[in-house]
Amino acid sequence: MKALLLEAPKEFKFIDIPEPNRPGPGEALVRVHRVGICGTDLSGYLGKMPFFSYPRIPGHELGVEVVEVGEGVANVQPGDRCSVEPYINDPQSYASRRGHPNCCEKLQVLGVHRDGGLRRHFILPARKLHPSRSLAFDQLALVETLAIGCHAVNRGAPQPDEACLVIGAGPIGLATLEFVKLTGCKIIVLDMNETRLEFCRSVMGIQHTLTPSENLEADLRALTDGHLPDVVIDATGHAGSMSAAFGLVAPAGRLVYVGITTGEVTFKHPTFHRPEGTLLCSRNALPGDFTRIIGLIEDGTIDTQPWITHRSAFEDLIGVFPSYTKPETGVIKAVVSLD
Repeated sequence: MKALLLEAPKEFKFIDIPEPNRPGPGEALVRVHRVGICGTDLSGYLGKMPFFSYPRIPGHELGVEVVEVGEGVANVQPGDRCSVEPYINDPQSYASRRGHPNCCEKLQVLGVHRDGGLRRHFILPARKLHPSRSLAFDQLALVETLAIGCHAVNRGAPQPDEACLVIGAGPIGLATLEFVKLTGCKIIVLDMNETRLEFCRSVMGIQHTLTPSENLEADLRALTDGHLPDVVIDATGHAGSMSAAFGLVAPAGRLVYVGITTGEVTFKHPTFHRPEGTLLCSRNALPGDFTRIIGLIEDGTIDTQPWITHRSAFEDLIGVFPSYTKPETGVIKAVVSLD
């Protein structure tokens, strides 16, 4: 069986690996049909993802088909189309027992800590499969990206009478926007890339978009009745942006980091102490987020169609992958087909 291995940063190669064995108790054998490429994959390729280990078969945004299930599996059956919750946790860990499997002390994320989905078949715990009777594999591969945004918005909890600033309009920022929109609050998007901001305006219906400027604070106040945003969600993964975000929060406001950086994030303490700000980190997502998102796509509340801007066949991915790291190519979401 062919698999795509990221041997080291910027060093992809195809390898032959054995077909998996039959699934054991609680396991499922799946056939991978679609793999979404996200910021984690790009950062891993560039050597900028702090949790990534090499060599690694990437791929954690997955649309799969169940081939066979092991003993005791009741949540899925052969033929089911599923999204994969790629956060493999220890159910008995302290975090998992407290309802936080997304930050389990022993967490291993598919395609990051253990091999992921850029191969045609593999085995995983059946509890990590979320089936849908109606969604296509393309849609199922987007659920995990949306789940990251869903969890980040839940962490910040913007209210209808508040303003929320989303910094960064890449895939994670856009996923975040989908769920900020559902809260009914005022939304502002900040990004350096005008093409991405135009996508926010024309496709996602965001009225207020800004690019960084020396007058950013004044620009924000002009959109929020004189105060700064109540919730700021930084989806850039850029240390400079994340540091500057401390100064953009309203009194009693919340700052949420959903992007990840290997650099140092710094701030002057009075800047964040004065408004009595709250700093929150958002890591991965929860099982309930996947269930909710599948329902929102099924009932048409979330339209995934505009998201996929680039496609690749599995066999062509090595050649095209470097282009996905370049914002000028206009990539919102690239999806790989293993059919």
